Amino acid sequence: MKVQIEESWRNILQSEFDKPYFEKITEFVKSEISAGKIVYPSGKLIFNAFAKTPFDKLKVVILGQDPYHGAKQAHGLCFSVQRGVKPPPSLINIYKEIQNDLGISPPNHGCLEKWTEQGVFMLNSILTVRANEATSHSKIGWETFTDAVIGKISEHKRGVVFLLWGNFARSKKVLIDTQKHFVLEAAHPSPLAGNAFLGCKHFSKTNELLEKQELLLIDWDLKN
Repeated sequence: MKVQIEESWRNILQSEFDKPYFEKITEFVKSEISAGKIVYPSGKLIFNAFAKTPFDKLKVVILGQDPYHGAKQAHGLCFSVQRGVKPPPSLINIYKEIQNDLGISPPNHGCLEKWTEQGVFMLNSILTVRANEATSHSKIGWETFTDAVIGKISEHKRGVVFLLWGNFARSKKVLIDTQKHFVLEAAHPSPLAGNAFLGCKHFSKTNELLEKQELLLIDWDLKN
């Protein structure tokens, strides 16, 4: 099956696209749309994280669970929303931590594309969702695919910084070779986690790890 995905990722993931489970995912999503269901993000944005951060440019991974299920929010990057959409509570806490950690004041939008262009791969474990129904596509096979993605990154790259926020993301640590990569763990940024995310300093710590490898640092400031 031909999947529209960035070329360096295609080279790494083609074997997954050829497996029966992936065919079932695409059939399910198509059936939802055919039945009149609204699915987020739109088709061309399902693999947006891959388009924005090619495999050969990747140096940081932020892992989310599933897309936002409200109108005009999801665009294929975990925690990010499209411009013109109010930043959700988890993203507001991410901005608070960046300000506490680095002294960078929050932007007036919730679009995190600037990070992806610097090598931050913003992957949701589940890549689609039915409108207004959180985790509604959690059982259709996406995790099999994204677990394979994490495994491929672990296998074929070195020195990647993985940011695992919350119990769901932290459960993916078993897929990562911690002898050759860095894993930073924290509570989920959602206020429902009691704001335990605040104080993790993951943004400065990520740049410290990149600096040790003589890699370009991430400019976390989204205002320009």
